[in-house]
Amino acid sequence: MGGPRGGSTQDAGDQALMEIEIDGMIHRYVKTTQQHGDDGVVYNYDGMVAPGGGEPGVEEPAARVASPKADAEEQ
Repeated sequence: MGGPRGGSTQDAGDQALMEIEIDGMIHRYVKTTQQHGDDGVVYNYDGMVAPGGGEPGVEEPAARVASPKADAEEQ
């Protein structure tokens, strides 16, 4: 629900947090208890973050909320 992929179908497996990279930014969707049809789960849009974390002047880079997808890609 919501966000740039609102209304579309994505294969998220059993993930509680789904992250999709669009135009260099990470868009987050959080799993809900709502069902869509017989086998679809609804995810709510949770916002957008830069893959590298906070940008100076926008938020404190050291205090950013980690992006599991971006952190995994750095390894």
